[in-house]
Amino acid sequence: MTSTDTADGTMDAITRAVALGRAGSPVAARNTLLDLWATMGPQGDPLHRCTLAHYLADLYDDAAQALCWDVRALDAADCLTNDRLRRHNANLDIRGFYPSLHLNLADNYRRLGSFDAAQREIDAARDCLDALGDDGYGVMIRTAVAEVAEAIRSRTTTRRASAPNGHG
Repeated sequence: MTSTDTADGTMDAITRAVALGRAGSPVAARNTLLDLWATMGPQGDPLHRCTLAHYLADLYDDAAQALCWDVRALDAADCLTNDRLRRHNANLDIRGFYPSLHLNLADNYRRLGSFDAAQREIDAARDCLDALGDDGYGVMIRTAVAEVAEAIRSRTTTRRASAPNGHG
């Protein structure tokens, strides 16, 4: 990964908060990200909003709360340009964000029992899987898309064992 942003304090703060959550402090991570959101708001830098909302959603066990943040992440991605994204990392393409963003929406809708909405989102995720590489991340997202698609088909609302959770 080649970062071209030399001083992006907001992305650094988001990264630190995500690491905090992954280290077993999800409440502290959630509070840090919520504080950052309050400073940037819904009109802030789309890269910051997308990244923050995407990771914040994973810190909620409640599907409705996660859904709110996943919708914000997708909305921000729709405002994000490759030019802005590549100023952060020259190797990224916005198309690569969409499989995960739609996957997360599908999973939340499914967990809430809204299977038609979940199906639309999993179809959207499938439609852009070609944007992913054949690396570990691509395999992980493709596997999760298959798992969520199966859970939608079987009308299952339970949390997937492989899904991120708010417990860190």
